[in-house]
Amino acid sequence: MTEPGDAKDADEVAHALSSAEGMPTTGLALPETRFSRAVDGVLSTIGKAASWLWVVLLVVIVFNVMLRYVFGEGRIEFEELQWHINALAFMLAIAYAYRVDAHIRIDLVSTKLRPRLQVWIEFYGTLLLLLPFIAVVVWFGWPFVAHSFAVSEISPSPGGLPFRWLLKAVLPIAFVLLLIAVVSRLSRMWAFLTGKTE
Repeated sequence: MTEPGDAKDADEVAHALSSAEGMPTTGLALPETRFSRAVDGVLSTIGKAASWLWVVLLVVIVFNVMLRYVFGEGRIEFEELQWHINALAFMLAIAYAYRVDAHIRIDLVSTKLRPRLQVWIEFYGTLLLLLPFIAVVVWFGWPFVAHSFAVSEISPSPGGLPFRWLLKAVLPIAFVLLLIAVVSRLSRMWAFLTGKTE
C-alpha cells in the first residue's frame, strides 16, 4: 500500500493497473468510490439500452429506402424519424462514453507524463472546462425545451413529426447524465490523487 504523498509509487501502481487490465496507455485505472459505484451501473445500463437505438435506426433506414426505391414512395416522417433516433442515441451515449473513458482524447503530450500528473491535468481540465460547458448547456437547454413545449412546436415540413419538444428535451437530460458521469469520475480522480479509497 502506498502513502498518499508517495507520487512515484502511486504512478507505478497506476501504470501497472492500467497495463494489467488491458487498458490503453492513455487510460488510467482509477479507484472506485461509493458515489461511482452507485451511479456508474445506472449510466452503463442507460448507455447499453441506448445502443439498441442504432438497431432501430437501421431498421427505419432500410424500411425508408425500400419505400423509396422499391415502392417509389418517399415519406418525410421516416426521414425525420431517422434524424430523431440518431440524435437520441448519440445524446444518450455521451454519458456512457465518458463513464467508460471511450471518448476522443488528444493525448499527444499527456501520455508522456507520469500518471499522477495526467490525473491532475484531467481533474483541473474537467473542473475548468467541462463542468462550465455542461452548466451552460443545461442552463440554456431547459428554456429551449420549455419554449418548444409552450408553442407546441412541430416539424416545419409537410407531413413531418409532431412533438419536437420531446427531442429537444433529450439535450438537457443527456447533459445532466453527463454531469453525473463527470462527478463520478471526479470522485474517482480525487480518490486516486489523495490515496483515499472507500
